[in-house]
Amino acid sequence: MMEVKNYLQVYEHDVVDLWNRCCTFDPIDVGKFRRQALFDDNFNNDLAWVAVDGDRVVGFAYGTHRKFPYLERGLEPERGWVNVLFVDPDYRRRGIGTEMLERIESGLRELGARNITLGAYSPSYFFAGLDPEHYSEAIAFFEHHGYVGTDTHYSMGKNLHGFTVPVETRDRQRALEERGYAFKPFDYSYSLELLDFLYRELGAGWKRNALISMRENTAEDRMLLVIDPEGHICGWCMRAIDGNPMRFGPIGIAAKERNNGIGSVLLDLFCFEMARRGVYRMYFITTDEPGKRYYARHGLEVIRTFVDYRKELS
Repeated sequence: MMEVKNYLQVYEHDVVDLWNRCCTFDPIDVGKFRRQALFDDNFNNDLAWVAVDGDRVVGFAYGTHRKFPYLERGLEPERGWVNVLFVDPDYRRRGIGTEMLERIESGLRELGARNITLGAYSPSYFFAGLDPEHYSEAIAFFEHHGYVGTDTHYSMGKNLHGFTVPVETRDRQRALEERGYAFKPFDYSYSLELLDFLYRELGAGWKRNALISMRENTAEDRMLLVIDPEGHICGWCMRAIDGNPMRFGPIGIAAKERNNGIGSVLLDLFCFEMARRGVYRMYFITTDEPGKRYYARHGLEVIRTFVDYRKELS
């Protein structure tokens, strides 16, 4: 008999196996499932549902409502997320997905949520939004249930085999250095200044990424700095914020220093640093339309497109 009930860990491997059959463009292993779902500070078993037919797992979904504040965003009490929802292809169009979604929406409403975002839950999201190319059926399902698409974001990447810093970038770098700027690897003498710079100029999430890398003693390998003529940090870039050596970013420049070519130099220098470490592919998860145009000028190509989907709860 088919039934929907709260998730139990006994279903862990079956859920992951079904995930990999349903979300074929986003496979995971049990370790990632535990790290980003079960071990997330805000995981709530009352918002996690599994559909079973006898001893067969045929669907899974879970949502999130913050129990612990996230950086400057705090608790975001009116906000909820549906992190993931999928149903075995053999069991679709039987109302299973609808039942799991309605249970999550009801649970979020009871917790005080007034709107729901699909995926895009910081800091532990599996999906940056809905991917219209690879999950069109999911988009049709959620639109049917009142979710509305808003902003579009892009994942981009670049092949770094044989990458060399372009001549024009080297020329711009020399011109900046003649004016007193310096591009240099991070060292721990800059720790407190960098954390202050990131929080002040770019946001608490950026500071968090750098802080984790410092704690794990990987910062000197993963971060580059730009120092201004007065000896202060004015730019920064890092990689591998999730442990994947190919993942690029974030990258940021102080507001007063933007539009003078510093970011372009930093980007190309960092790509070379990745290549010479044997990291021959770089990618990042999401940027907006202006960002897409900027990175395209540096040879990056769109890998995936994501659309933000949200719903207001009545």
